[in-house]
Amino acid sequence: MHDVLSNVPELQINCLDKGFVRLIDSMPRLVSDKTADVAIVQAARVSYGDGTKSVNEDRGLIRYLLRHSHTTPFEMVEFKFHCKMPIFVARQWIRHRTANVNEYSGRYSVMKDEFYIPTTDNVRKQSKTNKQGGDQPIEEMDAKGFIDILNQSCLDAYMNYGESIANGVSREQARMILPVNNYTEWYWKIDLHNLFHFLALRCDAHAQMEIRVFAEAMLKLIEPIVPVA
Repeated sequence: MHDVLSNVPELQINCLDKGFVRLIDSMPRLVSDKTADVAIVQAARVSYGDGTKSVNEDRGLIRYLLRHSHTTPFEMVEFKFHCKMPIFVARQWIRHRTANVNEYSGRYSVMKDEFYIPTTDNVRKQSKTNKQGGDQPIEEMDAKGFIDILNQSCLDAYMNYGESIANGVSREQARMILPVNNYTEWYWKIDLHNLFHFLALRCDAHAQMEIRVFAEAMLKLIEPIVPVA
């Protein structure tokens, strides 16, 4: 039997300055000597075991399913990821409500002293055509000024957070001091059909860069497992 994860040359891709996407597991794990694409065509043909045809015929069937929006067979493949990202990225990400999520809790645990700080190249001007995003890099001096403010703000916030906890304030309330570039983590499990929808939106050039890098990492991790799909 063949473990489909053995097709993946690397199981973790680092994202931004301190984040990552790690592929923890996939279903199916054991599908003879084939990739997980076989689970899609098996479901489409309502068959079991080796009830698939040639690779070319499988490829044609998968393309047909995608072309005609027959999505149920793609739900037979699932992926579980461990992800670490800034809270503001997580809040965009959680809008995709078709996944199972368990996130690091700031009520049970002390939040870590880890904050996303962009490089000067990634500090962007507000777009004139897209009210919800930025596009072109801002002037270098303005970018450096913003980063200095951000660094100091994070230092002050975490110091105040720690002092509040030390003074007896509950963790669930003390965390209100922390900014949204504080890092969080979660386990995220999703089927291939809904992952395709996530990737279509978040790999798009119009998606915010800070979430796009995570989507692109996921795409790279799953490609060897479902290469045809």
